[in-house]
Amino acid sequence: MNTKELTRRDILRATAATGAGLFAAGGSVPALGQDKPLPQGAAGKLTVIHRTEYFEQAQTLFRDIVGRFAQANGAQLDISTTNPESFGDFLGKMTAAVTAGNPPDIAYTSNVSIAQMNLLGLLEDVTDVVDEAVKRYGNIMPGINAAPNGRFDGAWKAVPFLASATGYFMRGDKLKEKGIDPAGLKTYEQRRAAALAMSDPGNKFWGWGLTPNQSGDGYGFVISVIQAFGGHYTDETGMIVQFDSPETLAAVEWLAETYDRNGKFAAMLPPGVESWGDISNNEAFLAGNVGYTHNAFSVYAQAKRDNNPVFPNIVLLPAPMANNGDRRDGGSTTGWLTVFKGAPNAALAKKLALELLDPANFGQMSKVAGGLFNPAYENLWTPELLAIDPNFAVIKEQVSVENPFIGPSWPAKPNAAIDAIRAQGVVEQMVANVTSGRMSAADAVKDAHGKIVNIFEEGGIAQP
Repeated sequence: MNTKELTRRDILRATAATGAGLFAAGGSVPALGQDKPLPQGAAGKLTVIHRTEYFEQAQTLFRDIVGRFAQANGAQLDISTTNPESFGDFLGKMTAAVTAGNPPDIAYTSNVSIAQMNLLGLLEDVTDVVDEAVKRYGNIMPGINAAPNGRFDGAWKAVPFLASATGYFMRGDKLKEKGIDPAGLKTYEQRRAAALAMSDPGNKFWGWGLTPNQSGDGYGFVISVIQAFGGHYTDETGMIVQFDSPETLAAVEWLAETYDRNGKFAAMLPPGVESWGDISNNEAFLAGNVGYTHNAFSVYAQAKRDNNPVFPNIVLLPAPMANNGDRRDGGSTTGWLTVFKGAPNAALAKKLALELLDPANFGQMSKVAGGLFNPAYENLWTPELLAIDPNFAVIKEQVSVENPFIGPSWPAKPNAAIDAIRAQGVVEQMVANVTSGRMSAADAVKDAHGKIVNIFEEGGIAQP
């Protein structure tokens, strides 16, 4: 059974049974909110949905650019925001809108599974837009894994809009007090030891600012640790589940040891870290209460913007190496422009995509977004942009990596079945089962493996 057959028959049949069902559950797309209706598209009315920006000025600029474009093209405008995280019902709503023939025209989203939307038949082919963008603005940054996530059977189903790199931030002053050279902190094991060494809970300072809870940050951290130990969801084909392995078990045991409130590392754990959400580590790091965290550059950008006393002491580290020494360098595409199947104004929406990428527009947003609005095309990395902040060059280096690490689907290419694992919070629940004492590490891994098998088989991917 090949991927094309799965796309057109098995998976769509399985999702249709529950109204966009299994692969839409939880959604890997920013949600509009459970009680907020999806805006309806109509001819002559450009309907745009966009993510909520961390920096209001960047969001205002985005909306102003779209507003001027609509006016210049004689179109009415309906523009609304989306929740910037997942775990919502976006896919179900969008499936219904496409079926009814009144979807919005275009969306700018993050944490989006283009693979899921493609399998559900929700997206127009935007190859012409991407080809024109490359012609105008240079090649897509090689380190953001754009093609594996946004191009299927040779056709682009989303326009790469933003490039991003995760920031791995540590308090350099605290490391210096303990005589620790940050250059030597290459693995999770080394960073955990440093976090414990710098901890001073009596003075409300804890070294470890990473949560395993269900959230964007929690998922990224947990799967990163699993992969550092050599664990993975599937084989290279992406079709056969291989999660229950000695490597995954070793990673989960390491996580259990890390979050044991009565164990060796208890002193480095801030209160409530096991239940943190995506904003919690930002707040704790910026308040000067934690020494190590992973985040988008929002933490760094806000510290700089607010003249936070933490800012001069931030040390930016590379991605943690795998235990076997393999590098995990690379970035990601954190912003996509998607035109929906049957959009009433599809041609105008494609024109808007190119307008947003125009340097005169994109550059304005990039300059005020503190490292969160980075170019996905080589020629948009101008000297003027790089001169704004010396660490922008670090981001550019990460998104320029040739053959970057593929991310959570490793060693397979991204696909909708693997994306559905995140939507259901499988790995975060696995860790919670262990840290709460509900299951042993071995039982929790077996339980998670079974859930992943169910996800695949209910999606039409039979397991041996």
